[in-house]
Amino acid sequence: MAEVKDLEQTAPAQEPVPAPPAESTPKESVQSKWKNMPRKKRRKLIRWVILLIVLAAAAVGGWKLFGGKGEPEAQVITDVVSYGSITSTVEGSGITKSKKSETITLTTSGTVQDVLVTEGQQVTAGTPLFVIDSEDARTAVQKAESDLEGYQKQLNTLQKDIAGLNLSAGYPGKLMDVETLNPGDSISKGQKVATLSDDTRLRLTQYYSYAYEGDIRQGQTVDVSIPALMTTLSGTVETVHMVSRITPEGSKLFSADIIVKNPGSLTADMAASATVTVNGEVVYPYETGKLEYYRTGDLCSTVNGTVISSSLVNYLQVETGQVLVRIDGEESESELFTLQQNVEEAQKSLDTARKNLENCNAVAPIDGTVIGLMLQQGQEVDANTAVITIADTSTIVVDATVDERNVSYVKPGMMVDIDQWGSIYTGTVESVSLNSKAENGVASYPIVITVDNYDGTLMTGSYVNYSLVASENDNCLVVPIQCVKTVPMEDGSTGDVVFVKGDRPDNAIDLTVPVDGVPDGFWAVPVEIGISDTYYVEIKSGVEEGTEVFTQMQTSDVWM
Repeated sequence: MAEVKDLEQTAPAQEPVPAPPAESTPKESVQSKWKNMPRKKRRKLIRWVILLIVLAAAAVGGWKLFGGKGEPEAQVITDVVSYGSITSTVEGSGITKSKKSETITLTTSGTVQDVLVTEGQQVTAGTPLFVIDSEDARTAVQKAESDLEGYQKQLNTLQKDIAGLNLSAGYPGKLMDVETLNPGDSISKGQKVATLSDDTRLRLTQYYSYAYEGDIRQGQTVDVSIPALMTTLSGTVETVHMVSRITPEGSKLFSADIIVKNPGSLTADMAASATVTVNGEVVYPYETGKLEYYRTGDLCSTVNGTVISSSLVNYLQVETGQVLVRIDGEESESELFTLQQNVEEAQKSLDTARKNLENCNAVAPIDGTVIGLMLQQGQEVDANTAVITIADTSTIVVDATVDERNVSYVKPGMMVDIDQWGSIYTGTVESVSLNSKAENGVASYPIVITVDNYDGTLMTGSYVNYSLVASENDNCLVVPIQCVKTVPMEDGSTGDVVFVKGDRPDNAIDLTVPVDGVPDGFWAVPVEIGISDTYYVEIKSGVEEGTEVFTQMQTSDVWM
């Protein structure tokens, strides 16, 4: 080789050294053989080695699968009841929203004339928001006012009519021209049943000469002569009418209405005359007149119905409000109910129309932030469009749920940690609902959490995680959760037990159904459990500190 040649050329001349005998030369090492082996032959050898390894592994696997006689060894895992601390937490998620918000919706169309706020702007109650011109809104108010007025008039009239179910005297007087009514008789609205004449007072019309104009006045006392009774009664001038009656003799007369109280012996059509004393002179009327009842009217039914009872009798003296006929008016009562409903609906429609008209020049109804603004100047807004939302985000509400296993631990007033995208806030449980919702075999209960959002960093409309400490105990007996088994009891109920190692305890029980996996030498002991966390459960009674209890069986594969 060239390298050897170079060495031979540069090496100094030396005495030749005799070569050792052939049998004393050492054998070539494996490493030297591998190094001196051609590369192609080395690759071929490597392939054969890999193939042999794969074949060996397959052979071992087949032996284990079909002919292996080794079995997995089982190891009993136990734990000892000990004192420790435990904290039970409840975790979940919910969505945030502002505790108070107001949305303004237009129920009529219009044109946006001006927008006075921007989205995200903080506003206070009363801040002007926008101006919208809406002829439809104005027309809606006018129509609603007209509808309400019409229904109210109908209702007022019907209410007056309904009062006639107990047909009574509107003023004192005497009944005449009475109609006979019996229970069960039909009676119609407007039907006359009697004439009522007010005979407590009687009216006398007298004519006097214009020579006494101004001398006879309203309220003046006069003497009323009743020839039939040969008596004179005191009367009063009720009104003076400056009419112009001309007598055949050419005299000009005016009239005066004289009222005289009925002592009980007066009636209509009696002749009478009234004299007046003027400046010491007795003034006589032109002629004798006739007494008339003070007022007379027909007593009529105001409803359709059936007569229940009647006390109508000719010449019966009655008092104001005295019930004379009782009527069953189911149809009128039904009509009254319908009208009352119509009035209520018309009032609601008017309130809505007025509110919508106010919304055309809306102001902020509450303090808060503009979180939804759907208006631009010049825009045509359709009816029933939500145009702006203002939310008070100083307090945020989280609508969340808690499952049935933990709901008993959650109480109003508890402090809650709220996590929104890694930012932590502190909230308070405001309420816990008792109405559950079942889903996937688990019942959940709605809870409401409030969070003080004074700096506005907690966003609305997003999901957050919550966590609260449901219960905690710093010094209680605990065991791993796996140690507690739920088993059927003799009475058909279920109970919690742990399996105690060693001699049978006094409080051990015999199970009706054995628990799989529990080895011999362990006894079922009922326990009362308390709170739990991810790993441990509180033991309130049943076992003592230091008791060794079964946890689980652990297996490992060992091949013989």
